[in-house]
Amino acid sequence: MKLWILRHGEAEPQANTDAERRLTAHGREQVLHSAARLLGQPLQAIIASPYVRAQQTAALVHDTLGFIEPVRTVPWLTPESRMQEVIAEIEQLGLEHVLLVSHQPLVGALVGMLEHGHLQQPARMSTANLAELEGELPPLGVMTLLSSSFAP
Repeated sequence: MKLWILRHGEAEPQANTDAERRLTAHGREQVLHSAARLLGQPLQAIIASPYVRAQQTAALVHDTLGFIEPVRTVPWLTPESRMQEVIAEIEQLGLEHVLLVSHQPLVGALVGMLEHGHLQQPARMSTANLAELEGELPPLGVMTLLSSSFAP
């Protein structure tokens, strides 16, 4: 399995709720930079958190890639999601090439868990950071972090 994990781009600091925060102009530029790294990859699905900034990030990636399938919005990719649920949902997808668009602290913890098998080494995931992992799932801790890029 190849899994790309993308943190949303820079978002406005405040909104009525955290879920309503939108990308800034800089955040959109960050996402476009990260999306360019996905050109030519054999993605089967783009799966995103329902939060506005993640939806905007996923839509920018979708449009940049000319991806045919719609973005899948799921409730299990929010900042507070439980790691066990996220991993179980990824396994149930039955896909080999997936992009997840979500938030900290979930994305850092997820990369760390998939790479190391525990939560003691979360990955540093700044805004629009794209991590690329490859390996079998399960077991945990056997995926290889192929790359991690930070958007300017």
